[in-house]
Amino acid sequence: MTTENRTTDEAAREAGVEVRPVAGYIGAEISGVDLAADLDDAVVAAIRTAVLRWKVVFFRGQRLDHAGHVAFARRFGEPVVLPRRGKASPPDVPEIETTADRLELGRRYGMEHDEWLRRRRHTLLRGWHCDHGARVDPPAATILRAETVPPYGGDTTWANLAAAYAGLSAPLREFVDGLRAEHRLGVGYQPRPGDDAYVRHLLDRQVASVHPLVRVHPETGERILYVNGYYVEQIAGLSRPESSAILQLLLEQAVRPEYTVRFRWEPGSVAFWDNRATMHLAPSDTAHLDHPRIMHRVMLAGDVPAGVDGTPSEAITGSEPGRW
Repeated sequence: MTTENRTTDEAAREAGVEVRPVAGYIGAEISGVDLAADLDDAVVAAIRTAVLRWKVVFFRGQRLDHAGHVAFARRFGEPVVLPRRGKASPPDVPEIETTADRLELGRRYGMEHDEWLRRRRHTLLRGWHCDHGARVDPPAATILRAETVPPYGGDTTWANLAAAYAGLSAPLREFVDGLRAEHRLGVGYQPRPGDDAYVRHLLDRQVASVHPLVRVHPETGERILYVNGYYVEQIAGLSRPESSAILQLLLEQAVRPEYTVRFRWEPGSVAFWDNRATMHLAPSDTAHLDHPRIMHRVMLAGDVPAGVDGTPSEAITGSEPGRW
């Protein structure tokens, strides 16, 4: 994703679309756009500018099919093709991954879906993450489309990691600017007694990288507090107790209510977010509902993060730039 140095309002006026912010630091709804249409360059530029400014944008009432979803994504970057997808994903559209919480995840690892979530999210901050954050080159953006949603529940929440960094005190910003942290798939998962299929899954497909704790956004130049609750293992060079305390502080900073936005999904809703500048919290309040939640996502290929001093992330295992 690239953009000219223009304001969101200027780009929207030129395109004839409306960008309406929905929270103080993050999130905007865009109306007046049919994402299934052949969008002109001005509309694409307005959407791109809004994503960079507001970090996540929302569209309602869209009628995208799989092909239209991929075609829209291609206007902003190269869609990722995952080597492995669940059975619910369309076999003939490799860029689409279907996330059907009850239909696909339940019992995949020999346990009910709610138990699997409890073992992954045993603290209040554990569910927060950016997509594929353990890779050395996490996706630049994600475009998620709702097909079927429960009549209530199932909201997603995003946090603005640029605003979270800016909200730190100056001495703390200076301290974290030079730190790096290990991001690893499955950190903190609490195994079942005896054989655990999810542990075997993690060991067979381990992914880990060392990322700067503060990355510089490649397009906006903003400094991003690059933390999340699901992948971060430890801050390099610090003891375990020191690392744990600082990560807790930074995660609590990142998810302060003023830096977040929560979105109520409807069939046909689309969310488009900057995966480099946000983390999000998928819902955990639908497992007990007798209603499926079926979502389809396309991720755009990203770059290798770089820190304040320009030092790039390093792969430990399981990923290399540009290869999925």
